[in-house]
Amino acid sequence: MNRIFKGFAVIAMFFAADAHAQNCTYWQQHVDYSMEVAMNVDNYQYTGTQKLVYTNNSPDEISRVYYHLYFNAFQPGSEMDVRLQNIADPDGRMMTEDKKSRISALSDKEVGYLHTNSLLQDGQKVNFSEEGTILVVELAKPIAPGAKTTFDMVFSGQVPLQIRRSGRNSSEGVALSMSQWYPKLAEYDFEGWHADPYIAREFHGVWGDFDVKLTIDKDYVVGGSGYLQNPQEVGHGYEAPETKIKKQKGKTLTWHFKAPNVHDFMWAADPDYLHDTLKVENGPVLHFLYKDNKEITENWKKLQPKTAELMQFFSKNIGKYPYDQYSVIQGGDGGMEYAMSTLITGERKFESLVGVTAHEMAHSWFQHILATNESKHEWMDEGFTTFISNLAMNEVMQENKENPFLGTYKGYYNLVNSGREQPQSTHADRYDLNFAYGIAAYSKGSIFLSQLGYVIGQDKLMETVRKYYEDFKFKHPVPNDIKRVAEKVSGMELDWYLTDWTQTTNTIDYGITDVASNDGKTTVSLARKGLMPMPIDLLVVYEDGTQETFYAPLRMLRGEKENPYPQLKRTVLDDWAWAYPNYSFTIDRPLENVKAIVIDPSQLMADVDQTDNVWQREGGN
Repeated sequence: MNRIFKGFAVIAMFFAADAHAQNCTYWQQHVDYSMEVAMNVDNYQYTGTQKLVYTNNSPDEISRVYYHLYFNAFQPGSEMDVRLQNIADPDGRMMTEDKKSRISALSDKEVGYLHTNSLLQDGQKVNFSEEGTILVVELAKPIAPGAKTTFDMVFSGQVPLQIRRSGRNSSEGVALSMSQWYPKLAEYDFEGWHADPYIAREFHGVWGDFDVKLTIDKDYVVGGSGYLQNPQEVGHGYEAPETKIKKQKGKTLTWHFKAPNVHDFMWAADPDYLHDTLKVENGPVLHFLYKDNKEITENWKKLQPKTAELMQFFSKNIGKYPYDQYSVIQGGDGGMEYAMSTLITGERKFESLVGVTAHEMAHSWFQHILATNESKHEWMDEGFTTFISNLAMNEVMQENKENPFLGTYKGYYNLVNSGREQPQSTHADRYDLNFAYGIAAYSKGSIFLSQLGYVIGQDKLMETVRKYYEDFKFKHPVPNDIKRVAEKVSGMELDWYLTDWTQTTNTIDYGITDVASNDGKTTVSLARKGLMPMPIDLLVVYEDGTQETFYAPLRMLRGEKENPYPQLKRTVLDDWAWAYPNYSFTIDRPLENVKAIVIDPSQLMADVDQTDNVWQREGGN
């Protein structure tokens, strides 16, 4: 029989939306960092000073603050090390060939550390203590609501061997991948402090402005977050073609970057980086830094116009990229997003190189502009990024898939069938398995959006994505925010959807239980076998080749989506209330004329058992 698989239509038209805060009481903290750092490329140790101006926009008086000291995780016996040794499915990148923790084998010269040598608050000494990857600071004086205070810190660090995200001397030979490298103030919001220890998962940061001066061996090429302030001094392809490079004395160069309105700062450096740039039409300048390696150069050259296409796709379908530069840098251990930049491994096939760039660039919207707390709501950044990057790859790489999300649904079904699923509301560090975390965050998080399109309509979904961006950019949205935007756009009630999908492991399971003749008509009986409710689309195919659809709205949705198949007649049936496990309706044609019936021909509803989703008349042609 012929099935209709609705192609996922990307609605690209721009619509005007009034930006507004999450509610009238919304607030968020603010930081301004000024840092001067000197890196010794011989022993990979560095020293730095940090002036941090902290604005307390909360209604609370604050008497204690916390900093993240991420590099302390890369030491034998750290929480990251112990967790790595005890989880049943450890990250292979962090394990030796004989299945032991790479962290546990680090020598004193290979470990990472980040220490605070001194700390002043408005010129007064404060008491502080290191507790693993967290610095606990008892303030000299409380910070009143609306007040500012200035912290002056002297710190020192050592870059660990490349094990996870950050580090030196990666497997591809990149010298320095410098993420999570500086003392970073923890976020304080309406829920309180988020001083989570670093156990290889996700992040949360305070919005602010960064002014960073980095002194390093003059042979090294540097790239990362922010705008380079002194291109005429450092050269290496940053200067304008007609600019004469100032003659430098000594063995080092100081690179000066400013990154406005971001919540993180990353840089990477290597003496063998090639540096290319490409201006996106009506968009930012793209920077590409990659190893001078003839085996990868061709792919990195081909990547550049594709990256421009990706930038245009995301700006068109989510919202305009707000910065004037974006850097794609070879480094790290896979792919990881940072403010105005990403680190990716570069020795890949071309399709993989474009794919990882698409995903990490999409994070510029879903995390580095829409800055969710990744530790608590990792599905919002990883899942939404997976959703939009799958759409982007389908277009930019001309994959021409009718349903670009089939892979995410397959992953989700595997998780459900494993019996190891945990709710998406689980803290990122508390998943029992990496497998369960990965699918909950990436696959099930992506399905939250693609399936939402099934519920409210694809045009309303893409309108929701754009309004969500306009309303919450440069803020810290929470799950209720995306739900409320979707409700306002669609006019439907969606609390049930957010609750069941993200806070439980309830599954969707509908089936066709009977198709019977009834006085020259056909009665179709359906059953809800799973606990999570959904509205139901049905496709009916007749023996004469004609088709039509039937739609059973979900009563608690309090609304109906537009016909997703406008070329076909649609009959809107009576609402199906959740408490009723069974439902039936009548087709005004005899049974012998009915060839087949299909629940959800779009395959966007995540029905965990589709063996009873298709009825086909026995003996039919």
